[in-house]
Amino acid sequence: VQLQAFGGGLVQAGGSLRLSCAASGRTFSSYAMGWFRQAPGKEREFVAAISRSGGSIGYADSVKGRFTISRDNAKNTVYLQMNSLKPEDTAVYYCAADPDIRGVAGPNKPLYWGQGTQVTVSS
Repeated sequence: VQLQAFGGGLVQAGGSLRLSCAASGRTFSSYAMGWFRQAPGKEREFVAAISRSGGSIGYADSVKGRFTISRDNAKNTVYLQMNSLKPEDTAVYYCAADPDIRGVAGPNKPLYWGQGTQVTVSS
C-alpha cells in the first residue's frame, strides 16, 4: 500500500490542523493505521493508532485529549485532528500502515510508511 500524507503547515499555539493520509489500493480496510512524528534531533515517536474497523484507538499521553484519529474506509483515508497545538508538537508527521494493530500501536514497527508532512507551531 502507498500512503500520502498532507495537511501540515504553520499554525500559532492554541490553533488546529487536520492531517490526512490517503492510501492507494482497494484493501485499506485491511490495515491498522497510525500517526507518528519526528522532531529535529529526536527519534520518531508514536502519536496515535486506529484499528482496521476503527473500533480500537490509542494515543500517546502527550496528545491525549487534544488529538483525534479517525478513518474513512470508503475514502481510503485516515485523519489526525490536532487541536490546542503547542510548540512542542512541531515535527514532521508520518502516517503508517500495518495489517496488525501491533505494527502501528507497538511493540512492532509498521510495514508501510508514508512521506512526512511538516507541522510547525509558533509560540
